[in-house]
Amino acid sequence: MSDLPRKAMTRTARLAALPLGIAGRATLGLGKRIGGRSAEAVTAELQQATADQLFKVLGELKGGAMKFGQVLSVFEAALPEEVAGPYRAALTKLQDAAPPMPAASVHAALAERLGKDWRSSFRSFDDRPAAAASIGQVHRAVWQDGREVAVKVQYPGAGDALLSDLGQLSRVAWLVGPLIPGLDIKPLITELRNRVTEELDYALEAEAQRVHAEEFAADPDIVVPAVVAQADQVLVTEWLGGTPLAEVISGGSQAERDRAGHLLARFLFAGPARTGLLHADPHPGNFRLLKDDGPAGGWRLGVMDFGTVDRLPGGLPRPIGDSLRMALGGDAVGVLDMLRAEGFVKPAIELDPDAVLDYLRPIIEPAAVDRFHFTRAWMRSQAARIADPRSPAYNLGKQLNLPPYYLLIHRVTLSTIGVLCQLGAQAPFRAEMLDWLPGFAEPEQAPAAEPAAD
Repeated sequence: MSDLPRKAMTRTARLAALPLGIAGRATLGLGKRIGGRSAEAVTAELQQATADQLFKVLGELKGGAMKFGQVLSVFEAALPEEVAGPYRAALTKLQDAAPPMPAASVHAALAERLGKDWRSSFRSFDDRPAAAASIGQVHRAVWQDGREVAVKVQYPGAGDALLSDLGQLSRVAWLVGPLIPGLDIKPLITELRNRVTEELDYALEAEAQRVHAEEFAADPDIVVPAVVAQADQVLVTEWLGGTPLAEVISGGSQAERDRAGHLLARFLFAGPARTGLLHADPHPGNFRLLKDDGPAGGWRLGVMDFGTVDRLPGGLPRPIGDSLRMALGGDAVGVLDMLRAEGFVKPAIELDPDAVLDYLRPIIEPAAVDRFHFTRAWMRSQAARIADPRSPAYNLGKQLNLPPYYLLIHRVTLSTIGVLCQLGAQAPFRAEMLDWLPGFAEPEQAPAAEPAAD
């Protein structure tokens, strides 16, 4: 692959071919069943072939197609187990790898953006990409002062590719929607489109990363690499080692899974409280577990890629914590009033408060206990409950609304829970919420009224 495919017609044709290929395989599968093969064997074969085509196209196109695949990959835990197998490997491939941009193209981009003498800024520069993302790839290098650094170079034409892909993907969203019950694909794609401009701006990304790096500089648990340099479409940061979270998911010990899950939950809640920013791309490729020879309690979580953030000056909105606290306390009327006030229930919709509480209780179970074991089975049960037309949860869920202000918060929270379920982590989710989520701890007692004067 010589470069990021940029021509809209080429990219559109590749994406548009997906439903045709899937339909063709379905027809072939019908023929095989008529020919005597079992439905189970043919279905498994079709699932594997569909996954291979879908995610091969997404990975090769990079741009919005790969971004969509990365976001989708964190929801793999919600797939029914009989379907998850064929898709799991294909989804995971999108978290850290894609066909690389050739070295000549990288050198040309660096010369254009850092100047013809760009090599003088480095003691060494590895032409082999260390990682590939949706809009750029990362190279390992040594900065002029001796620090190991990561050099992220944006693919030429990445902006056009992102917009073109996401527009086309919205038209073929039905291909992916049925795979993950309870996940509405079209709003997800719309939200990704709305974030394109920010993600392409490496100056904004550098600023968000600087804020996090400064806030967590002395933190014993969270590590954010410092920004070394930034120029148009090039970002240089300190190198972050450690074990990729995808490797912990695929083969880590339970101690590694639990520690990574605990710190992931902490970062979800502590990050906005401490920085006023929400890291909004929580797929496993953006995290590393930094281990040493000491006990697991001393291991740290490395966090990368701040291209997409939500700006929350006061931290996560207090109504989230208030409504969760009331739900756990059984205050059905208070919960419904809060949801209505925040726009989750539109004025014309009438709901039974107890039915709303019954809908929420299974979802908020991790907040109710000191330690919760996140599993794929638990996430699958939640997704199936919400997606089953025979379920009361399905009918109630259709009447709820997701206000734009909460859209990114909702996706990040759901994505993080998806990763926790992939890890199979036992994590003190509730403790982190008590420490960092406004309104979740018991509200402060109002001062007692002064006795009336005689």
